[in-house]
Amino acid sequence: MNERIKSVDNLDFKGKRALIRVDFNVPLDEHQTVSDDTRIRSAIPTIEKILESGGSVILMSHLGRPKSGPEDVFSLRHVISTLQKNLGKSVKFAPDCIGSEAVNLATGLKPGEILLLENLRFYKEEEKGDEAFAEKLSKLGDVYVNDAFGTAHRAHASTAVIAKFFDTKAAGYLMRSELENADKVMEKPERPYTAIMGGAKISDKILIIERLLEKVDNLIIGGGMSYTFSKAKGGTIGDSLCEEDKLDYVKELMQKAEAKGVKIILPLDTVTSKAFANDAEQDLATAGQIPDGWMGLDIGPETRKLFSDVIKSSKTILWNGPMGVFEMSSFIHGTVAVAEAIAEATENGAFSLIGGGDSAAAVNKFGFSDKVSYVSTGGGALLEHMEGKVLPGVAALMP
Repeated sequence: MNERIKSVDNLDFKGKRALIRVDFNVPLDEHQTVSDDTRIRSAIPTIEKILESGGSVILMSHLGRPKSGPEDVFSLRHVISTLQKNLGKSVKFAPDCIGSEAVNLATGLKPGEILLLENLRFYKEEEKGDEAFAEKLSKLGDVYVNDAFGTAHRAHASTAVIAKFFDTKAAGYLMRSELENADKVMEKPERPYTAIMGGAKISDKILIIERLLEKVDNLIIGGGMSYTFSKAKGGTIGDSLCEEDKLDYVKELMQKAEAKGVKIILPLDTVTSKAFANDAEQDLATAGQIPDGWMGLDIGPETRKLFSDVIKSSKTILWNGPMGVFEMSSFIHGTVAVAEAIAEATENGAFSLIGGGDSAAAVNKFGFSDKVSYVSTGGGALLEHMEGKVLPGVAALMP
């Protein structure tokens, strides 16, 4: 965490309007109700700190990916009831994020009051990083706070450009803790250090895997990406996922790891299915021996034991990506086994960081979020920070 960036603890908010970029890009169910409020709960400490210090709060966020202008399905008014429940306070709503109504509501705020602006992405200018749009947003507050780690890797108007219009700017508590916890596993990890990489594609994780080879003792590979490793080693993988154009890269990666003394730990067995469906015919295959017409959709029982044993003997653990198609009940067992092993290691003193995205969704879904050290709210942002990139939303907070 860059020490030059101010924290909300360093600022005086008395009588000030704090314009806070939060990440309320939360999942909604078919009734437009928030189905996972993790990101909303994560923003509460920063909001409460500013209100308790005598300030008022204007919240801005995006939600989903609206194509062209306002769409009710992406309106942030759907999150108001969940936000109010978590805050224990009423929240005003501006039906636009710029324009006279937003300005009037913002300027009329009294200390202790909260205003939520409508979805920033109803304007194309937000994602384009448009300076005039950022300037209009900046007129709503006296102080700028970025607490949206999940979007810090995007050079958007509200995350990177807006800060130049403020003399006083700071990182919120969530932003600070995200950066500090990420640095903990990348700078001075306790050993043994195990990284667990899952998910569908190696191509999404190349840079982070390269970086981790310099840091870790063990690299566990599960999920869809493991079948590319299996094929690169000469195995048969049936109809399983495979990135054919990455086979040579994977061979090089395994040689690199060996040269650095990093153990790459691959699955021993695989739960296979005749089709990508929960109720299709299933079987168990030895890794690298999946017959034609079958696809691997989860790690098998031997692999679950192997991975768990390595995890439980580790002192630092980073997990990014599920072990199988955990959205289907038939293929949750590998992901649950990894979560259980991380929880046990954490209880025994290990530091565990769950890296956003699907891994965070899995630990929340299976009830392990309070049994690990830290669950990141940012998938892409966390990976880019760990790859060594400077995140635009973080750079914008530098003095």
